[in-house]
Amino acid sequence: MKTNFLFVAAENDAIPRCKAGGMGDVVRDVPRQIAAKGDRVSVITPSYSRLHASGNKIADVHFVFRGTPQTAEVYEVPGKKEIEGISHYVIHHPDIKAGDIAHIYFNDPDQPFFTDANVFSLFCTAVAASVRENIFEKIDIIHLHDWHTSMMLFLREFHPRFEALKDIRFVYSIHNLAIQGIRPFENNYSSLRAFFPDVEYDREKLYDHRYPDCINLMAVGIRLADAVHTVSPSYKEDIQKPSDPPHFIGGEGLEDDLKTANKEKRLFGILNGANYANVNTVEKGILFRQCIRRLFRWLQEEKKDYKAHYLAHTGEKLTRFQENKPDFICSSVARLTEQKFYFFKHNPELLPNLMEKLAEVNGVYILLGTGAPEYEIIFREASYRYKNLIFINAQSESIIDMLYQESDLYLMPSQFEPCGISQMLAMRNGQPCLVHNTGGLKDTVIHMKTGFSFDGKTIEEKEVDFTKVFGEVVDLFFTDHKTWKKICANAKKQRFTWEKSVDQYYKELYGLDQPD
Repeated sequence: MKTNFLFVAAENDAIPRCKAGGMGDVVRDVPRQIAAKGDRVSVITPSYSRLHASGNKIADVHFVFRGTPQTAEVYEVPGKKEIEGISHYVIHHPDIKAGDIAHIYFNDPDQPFFTDANVFSLFCTAVAASVRENIFEKIDIIHLHDWHTSMMLFLREFHPRFEALKDIRFVYSIHNLAIQGIRPFENNYSSLRAFFPDVEYDREKLYDHRYPDCINLMAVGIRLADAVHTVSPSYKEDIQKPSDPPHFIGGEGLEDDLKTANKEKRLFGILNGANYANVNTVEKGILFRQCIRRLFRWLQEEKKDYKAHYLAHTGEKLTRFQENKPDFICSSVARLTEQKFYFFKHNPELLPNLMEKLAEVNGVYILLGTGAPEYEIIFREASYRYKNLIFINAQSESIIDMLYQESDLYLMPSQFEPCGISQMLAMRNGQPCLVHNTGGLKDTVIHMKTGFSFDGKTIEEKEVDFTKVFGEVVDLFFTDHKTWKKICANAKKQRFTWEKSVDQYYKELYGLDQPD
């Protein structure tokens, strides 16, 4: 008998224009493995006032939100690939709008999570009503992803109209514990009392330990789910320890809740996977030419006007490297955030030290990404100073694929990392990575075996070790070809497959026997 799953998430990269980060990859890939086992998966996200345009409306769903009757529309939308056993849905409602981050999330610096809490609480209520009304047929397991979806657990626990949810197993995946969805209990338009004025609830199960007058939606997921999942085994261990920023990023105030979940045998660390079949292949040897092509296209876009001088400056540097190719290329592809590049911000001498070492060997560092303005400024200014730093302040899938294929070394100095996918994609191409020995990076990269890592007890020790190991790695490339080739080969042999991960999901998260 088939098991019927419902995945509820803010992102789903199995449909177009619905991804901001790694969560979208997971929500794309895990259902494909479940479908391959013969079970059924429905995946639902908000429409963000745009994704429903390509779909077919299948139902109106009725519920009460803010004490007022509401109607939302459920659309089935086409996936990028048509896969038997998987259906994709979006919820459309006038108040579920597109944010300014990847047209998904909102940036509310004055009141963090103000708009996102409004959007996702409404979305969760519409999804809960859809389940109650059997729009997806009878659901056996609901898999929630990050704080955006944990309000469904609140509804299951406390809302009398959603008693039907208590018959369903709920699994909760933590993709990034640092982003927690904290909002007031009351006296605010974006508060729990404003969303559900008539629902009685137990604050003890919902409140934030640091801000007792607030609900913590990440904590709600951890406390109320039947199974809690972190996206790597080492991250599971890290987050049960208190944070000591900036030296160590751990439980971020939720370590006691996580330790409780672990004692109750509800907490599981299962490494994310990567795809090893049907991998995009790109033409080799044209990396710099392709970068120049993309720069010319970006220069023609009005929205890039403010970067026109910088893009032209980057194009000039790329032209020189096209004529005189470097002898060593290291690269990074990432959103420019504190998590990914804190070390460079904390120590202004770190990046110059790396660039100086690369200059000695005719090497370059190519960094591709967009993100927080303060980090964009750091790297744009550095690009003007260093001839061998190519900062591509934009997004391009074709260039990203080439960087994973053409670079000699991939840099991933994340301050913390729940799992990470970039290191897996680089290793898939036989490219060794230099990573911070933390979280999922610790689970995937073994120093001097499949790549390289740096570490230390304090942030200062980590930065010193990063510079030291970087220099040793560059020297190894030029002086010990046999060892370098062996590490590259070992990296390429690694297989972090979704098949293996989803087998663990069935046993540990879903409590199911493997389908025959």
